[in-house]
Amino acid sequence: MRIAFLGTPEFALPSLKALIDRGDTLAVFTQPDRPVGRKAVLTPPPVKLLAKANGIPVYQFEKIRSAEGREALEAFAPDLMVTAAFGQLLSSKNLAIPRLGTINVHGSLLPKYRGASPIQSAIIAGETETGVTTMMTDIGMDTGDMLLRASTAIDPDETYEQLSDRLAVLGADLLLKTIMQLENGSLVRIPQDPAEATVCHMLKKEDGKINPSRSAKEIHDLVRGTNPWPCAFALLDDQPLKIYETRRTERSFSDAPGTLRENDGKLFLCCGDGVLEIVSLQAVGKKRMAADAFLRGCHLDGKILC
Repeated sequence: MRIAFLGTPEFALPSLKALIDRGDTLAVFTQPDRPVGRKAVLTPPPVKLLAKANGIPVYQFEKIRSAEGREALEAFAPDLMVTAAFGQLLSSKNLAIPRLGTINVHGSLLPKYRGASPIQSAIIAGETETGVTTMMTDIGMDTGDMLLRASTAIDPDETYEQLSDRLAVLGADLLLKTIMQLENGSLVRIPQDPAEATVCHMLKKEDGKINPSRSAKEIHDLVRGTNPWPCAFALLDDQPLKIYETRRTERSFSDAPGTLRENDGKLFLCCGDGVLEIVSLQAVGKKRMAADAFLRGCHLDGKILC
């Protein structure tokens, strides 16, 4: 089968690898190389690297909806398009190109968490279960008919990065099953119920801002849902302090929310209804480090996060 694969980050890699192993004729469409890090080093997307390593042609467009993007898709003449965390919206003209349609691998149990940040948003919301849905892409934002779904429990301490890695593998397996059913004619399309739908936006840096007055669980969920990006943070002496990892604890302090306490070489944050242990953090101009190492060079007892 001729398949145009549209994907960009690590989440898309297992799905692309699954199609490579199937032996399909592939072309990859991905986002342009972007500057990364303080030195703004131009870096190719992970999907591009995997495709190049396997001799697969790669096309990069700022907008796949442009005339150039559409013409490249038409020239490849795919039987099927597959998208996985591509990061761009497709036009009706794009969607009309493959004769078998377009299948999307989405990191949630649709119709919940339609949109750009389904995995992060599920963790931040305190969900205990999520999964992957394959769906037929239409012109809406993740509104197309559902095909197959697979669910998994979310560990109470699991971070976005950890859960994303697991869902990516789950999604690749589900994609193969979906294509198999498409080929043998047994695939069933299930319309989504709009009344059950929720939408999540693309996260920005400010979405990681901690409100110390919230519950310890809500703050813990925000920290793990934004790890590694955009990363949870609060202000300490008017400077951002990134918090990468927290741990729930039975410790108790009578201080106001936002107060930091040191005890037995550990660092604790007083929250709206309890206490969180801060396990790893990063101050401006410093590297990320474990809290005990951080405290050896900077005492925070009694300081206030806001």
